Amino acid sequence: MTNTVPEAPVPSAPNAHRFQGKVVFVTGAARGQGRAEAVRFAAEGADIIALDICEDLPTTEYPGATVEDLAETARLVEKLGRRVLTHKADTRDFPALRDALQESVRALGRLDVVVANAGMTTFARTWEIEPENWQATLDINLTGAFHTVKAAVPIMIEQATGGAIVFTSSVAGLRGLPLLADYVAAKHGVTGLSKTLANELGEYRIRVNTVHPHGVNTKLVPGIRPVLEQDPQLGAFFQGVLPDGISEAEDIAAAVAWIASDEARHVTGVQLPVDLGRTNR
Repeated sequence: MTNTVPEAPVPSAPNAHRFQGKVVFVTGAARGQGRAEAVRFAAEGADIIALDICEDLPTTEYPGATVEDLAETARLVEKLGRRVLTHKADTRDFPALRDALQESVRALGRLDVVVANAGMTTFARTWEIEPENWQATLDINLTGAFHTVKAAVPIMIEQATGGAIVFTSSVAGLRGLPLLADYVAAKHGVTGLSKTLANELGEYRIRVNTVHPHGVNTKLVPGIRPVLEQDPQLGAFFQGVLPDGISEAEDIAAAVAWIASDEARHVTGVQLPVDLGRTNR
């Protein structure tokens, strides 16, 4: 008998009514996971606030998102019949982020879900990381996430209808992955930030959780491949147990939509791996 590997099923189909009448704020929404999340929430009935820096970053080796990418996210949301407001802003710039969010909430009327997704990474051994790379990675991945919730939480508390906050962390927020010390430090920080917020916001029925992808088929992945190909021992740290090898952005978006939904209304303060079994190794 020949053993064959079954094809992976596609993520569950969107529930067109799960976020009907709600507004979702997504950072890093121009492409990749952020775009997939914006489109998933729109397919489930939500209006979208989409924010992205839309610039190349001097510390990364891959091109940044563009304003055309952000416009394409908006087009995909509108194609689903939902409203969308876009903003070109840097999550490191708190006044710009706050003003963009407040303007959009005034226009759309409310804020129910926040997806703090904006992030970046570079690859190097710890002692070879340039100080400016270290600082940029922490500023974008951790401080940007803090700025996102600092702007959003007062709006959600005043609204007094509960809600959900989902941070994009990573397996690097749970494990000491090599070549990613700055990213690991930042994503562990995001995980801790989420745990504290879950305790602080429970009384307002605002749930806070982290989602932890592993390899996702986005612009961030190709940069690390040559390094791992040169060092198979390091490469073993990045292997999951499922045969797929890599997740698609839509896989992560499906998990984010579930944990932000009322179906997960009693789930807060958790770290949800969507990682092909990597954290089980």
